[in-house]
Amino acid sequence: MKKNITIGIPKAFLYYRHKILWKSFFTNLGYNIIISTDTNKETIEIGKKYSIDESCLASKIYLGHVSYLKDKCDYIFIPRISDYGKGEKVCMKFNGTYDIVKNTFPEVNIIDCNIETTKKSNEFIAYAKLGLKLTKNIFKIVYSYIKAKSKEKKYQKQQMIKQQIKLNTKKLKVLIISHPYNIYDKYIGEPIRKILNNMNVELIYADLLDKKIAKKYAKELSPTLYWIYSKELIGAIGYYQNQVDGIIFLTTFPCGPDSLVNELMIRKIKKIPITNILIDESNAEAGIQTRLESFIDIIKERRNHND
Repeated sequence: MKKNITIGIPKAFLYYRHKILWKSFFTNLGYNIIISTDTNKETIEIGKKYSIDESCLASKIYLGHVSYLKDKCDYIFIPRISDYGKGEKVCMKFNGTYDIVKNTFPEVNIIDCNIETTKKSNEFIAYAKLGLKLTKNIFKIVYSYIKAKSKEKKYQKQQMIKQQIKLNTKKLKVLIISHPYNIYDKYIGEPIRKILNNMNVELIYADLLDKKIAKKYAKELSPTLYWIYSKELIGAIGYYQNQVDGIIFLTTFPCGPDSLVNELMIRKIKKIPITNILIDESNAEAGIQTRLESFIDIIKERRNHND
């Protein structure tokens, strides 16, 4: 494949989890990349047009980002992820996204990688095969992956250290239980983060906890939970619940895994205030602000009472 091509990366779904890895890997191989713009109302409207009604809002947003990129690059990167090993399955939307995009946008050239560890295709092998679609230089591929992975791990470690420092402040602290593609999205999560920051609340993000630690605590809370990304998020509850003043679940309608997991945790966790914010394409920011202000008032009163 020629090097003067541009690879598009949708700014949705796992972009917020692997953006450092993806951008570094393609750049190391010598290819240009373009990232879709921040999610806005138009992104959602376009995504809805290409989606079935039963799709969650995050899935609709993803298709909106693909639509934005389809005329702006030579290839769009669409990873397919099934599992990271036995007992580490992901939601089916990450397994089926490649096929959905391929059938929805037949005119789009897709470059993909397939992570299915139970069938001997772990992350390293998946990226090695991806690299071979771009160049036959296996040494460059391996070097590019190792360098990109190292950069990703360094970034993640820095974020974890910053979060640990936040726990030492005297500000009101709230744990956010949400997938990165929701809480860091410009349209879905940013308004909520802004509201809470304006109320002088320190935000602690579940996804920034070390994954091994998270899975250990998740097993204590629910040993039979199916989805690995859900395990990583709820594990943060076990780790942080004695260090924060409240917990906010943020999910997009109608996410099946989150609907089950959030309800399970709300029933199990009794010692700390919890609220559940469900976002769909028609949500009004004013209504959400009222709910968040009420929740923060509750945990303030609770802290003052305990003091």
